[in-house]
Amino acid sequence: MPRATVASLTDKERLLIAETQAAALKSLDEDRLLDLHARVRRERTKQVGIHRRHAAAQVPAKAQRSAAPRRSESKAEIFEQALARVSTAVAAAARRAAADLRAERLAAAASAAGVAPPAPRPANEGRPAAAKRAAAKRPVERKAVASSRAAGARRQAKRDARN
Repeated sequence: MPRATVASLTDKERLLIAETQAAALKSLDEDRLLDLHARVRRERTKQVGIHRRHAAAQVPAKAQRSAAPRRSESKAEIFEQALARVSTAVAAAARRAAADLRAERLAAAASAAGVAPPAPRPANEGRPAAAKRAAAKRPVERKAVASSRAAGARRQAKRDARN
């Protein structure tokens, strides 16, 4: 974070940025992370709006926007980075909550059936290798592969019908 920008932050803004540091995010649960995410998003939207208004006011009618104020731009960028950190933490918390819920649901189903609950597995484990490769391809590539397979199946069906 540039030194000049740190000096331009208000106390409230500094505290909000401090709440988005990795150490502070680790101690928050999912609900508090969502609350922090909303607050940071509001502040980021405010700073981006301020920057756009300042930039538009300083640019003559037919000039370029390179004369835009750097302070408001850097403040908007700081809050954009803070929002990215919080969004990543919210996503991680949501994944943990989903995994916990899935484990609870499987354990409840296993106990109802009188079977030992299955061991937790990584997300990609259990998928066939072909499915892993297909998931790695772009949609257009998957469509081309599917089209080629379908054409081969049609040719084979035509040959089988002749016999």
